[in-house]
Amino acid sequence: MGVWEIAALSFGGIFILMMGGLPIALAMLLVGLGGIWLNISERTAMGMIGQLPINATMSYELSVLPMFILMGVFVTRARMSEDLYRLCHGFVGHMRGGLAAATILACGGFSALSGSSLATAATMAKVAVPEMRRYGYSDGFAASSVAAGGTLGILIPPSVILVLYGIATGTDIGALFLAGILPGLLAIALYLAAVRVVAQINPASAPAAPRVDWATRLRYIRSVGPILLLFLGIILGLYQGVFTPTEAGGVGATGALAFALWRRTLSWQGFVGSLLETVQTTASLFLVLIGALVFSNFMNLIGLPGAISDLITTLDLGPMAVIFVILGIYLVLGMFMESLSMILLTIPIFFPIVTHLGFDAIWFGIFAVMVTELSLITPPVGLNLFVIKSVIEDLSISAVYRSIVPFVIADLIRIVIIIAFPWLVMVVPLMAR
Repeated sequence: MGVWEIAALSFGGIFILMMGGLPIALAMLLVGLGGIWLNISERTAMGMIGQLPINATMSYELSVLPMFILMGVFVTRARMSEDLYRLCHGFVGHMRGGLAAATILACGGFSALSGSSLATAATMAKVAVPEMRRYGYSDGFAASSVAAGGTLGILIPPSVILVLYGIATGTDIGALFLAGILPGLLAIALYLAAVRVVAQINPASAPAAPRVDWATRLRYIRSVGPILLLFLGIILGLYQGVFTPTEAGGVGATGALAFALWRRTLSWQGFVGSLLETVQTTASLFLVLIGALVFSNFMNLIGLPGAISDLITTLDLGPMAVIFVILGIYLVLGMFMESLSMILLTIPIFFPIVTHLGFDAIWFGIFAVMVTELSLITPPVGLNLFVIKSVIEDLSISAVYRSIVPFVIADLIRIVIIIAFPWLVMVVPLMAR
């Protein structure tokens, strides 16, 4: 069999195993090992499964992951999501669609602290959806606002996905964090525009809430001040070169722990539970990483990246056409796979191609993350949608599917803007040099 036939059978095998209920990490691991065994040699397969997990998990750079995950857990234990939502609610909730706008803003703030889209969606769903229901918002619009806002967790720094992309490609993680700031703000702006359009077209789905006085607003600002200073300290520390990304994770986790203790929201049992949650989340991420590395090594051994590069050369596609082809592939994959698996599975294949065509590694990292963000809210398998459904059990998933369309359109507009104006990604990292 040729390269394309083997690749098609391999990807098909992963999808079949996934549909059979096997986790994506194990599906990639089994297909990768089986493919190497059958197409290369048994010795190569056994050597890879013996060495690759150790080499991957012993990497110093990967120590940043549990630190940022632990920071997010402590922030959640400190009930920061509730304070951020109250703050945003206090300033924009009185406008039509204001609670949805407050949800987007609060998700942006919380995602900057947690670094996880799924954690943001699950946490904010518990806080925002009941409140929006209380003021008469439609279930679909309320849930889709949380789902869209939750996608900000893998772009606005610190981001676990950006850390893994940086490790996989050798790209400066600090520069990636800085590059995600403007696209993240653009995402918030476009989501707010989508909320405004929906509120104008269907006012009954997004009524206004009562106005909050300035004394209450100032009290809300004081309640979130310390943790926002921690976030700014992490970003400025990276910007000024005071500490590395790994050290930044340690600083963030320590600061979040101090904040949770100061607010007296963290008991000894809660502390132990936070550590266990961090271990479980980190272990699941590492398992996906190992499975993706084995499978991507199999694709490299059979020569798939070279075959794709030769195909592009044969078709005589320009650099922009290649980017739009990659965009189309991600949109299709996003209907069936979650973001982490998509990044780890595709970056080893696409990265050499796009850098050979002259695209900046930092720009492509942000582009890839934005496309995988979109996959989190696109049916039939938008992972954020199902996370919210699991939290709000009486929610109609079909209503969420209908209401998510304006946010999907906003994401597509943002991707086109980033392609047309790449300086929006590069300007902040260049200023830091």
